[in-house]
Amino acid sequence: MIYTLTMNPAIDFNITGSNIRKNYVNRTWSPVYTPNGKGVNVSLVLKHFGYKSVVMGFFGGFSGRYIIEELRNAGVEAEPVWVDDITRINVFLNDGDDEYKFVNKGPFVSGENQRELLRKIENLADCEYLSISGSLPPGVDEEYYDKIARICKKKYIKLILDISSPYLKELLKYEPFLIKPNDDEARQIFGYEIISDESAAAALASLSKQGARNILLTMGDKGAYFTDGNEIYFSTAQKIKLLSSACAGDSALAAFLSEFLHGGRIEDAMKKSAATGANVAESNALGNFSNVERYSENISIKKL
Repeated sequence: MIYTLTMNPAIDFNITGSNIRKNYVNRTWSPVYTPNGKGVNVSLVLKHFGYKSVVMGFFGGFSGRYIIEELRNAGVEAEPVWVDDITRINVFLNDGDDEYKFVNKGPFVSGENQRELLRKIENLADCEYLSISGSLPPGVDEEYYDKIARICKKKYIKLILDISSPYLKELLKYEPFLIKPNDDEARQIFGYEIISDESAAAALASLSKQGARNILLTMGDKGAYFTDGNEIYFSTAQKIKLLSSACAGDSALAAFLSEFLHGGRIEDAMKKSAATGANVAESNALGNFSNVERYSENISIKKL
């Protein structure tokens, strides 16, 4: 079973407007409220592609209850840890030309809440993969990742990491099963400037040597790279008109995992990943995935 962990989930509120001005009552339309958080998105996309997973994380207040209710209504299992504070609500506004992102810091998570989550992970009997995505909420230090990673190592749980924290560099010593940095994170966390196949290959080789067993390096509209430590693959990207990039990276990861963890070919996993990320980026929230199959046919894969 795949478990996804979102320590700072959110309700995402996507809206559309035009001619946005300050100090003015701006009218918007097409409001979309969705249960969100990067690991939550991974589980929802896995569900769309026919694979079960269980959502874990810290949830609180009316917004936290909404997320759990919506997940269960969608047929996604959840094992929440309830906190006293209120789960955050993020706002994404598209004015037709530009996207504005308003992301809140999230609720405070106490030490007892953190220990409860660790106990839940320790007691999992069917967890083969734990996918950790997103940021940490107030009250949780980055060393908390170490506590989770040590439990995973002891229980032979394969760890998947999609986090923007500089601490990702420290976590490579646990030999995570897969990491998914984007090109900005590769530069900011590891100091790799990805400007060519050669620079990508060098970065991927270095990350593999540091402990990452598999690496999916996404680069938005510039494509993506993948390595299993031996072979390196590159996929092109589908051109789209961006509406909201909020869920695209999570969706690309989930689409990749839906093939990669279930015996699919690397080429098929990368095509599905690129097509899904593009389709979500041109939609409010996750959208309906209606263009994934068609976009997959447009994606080219080459082995470096």
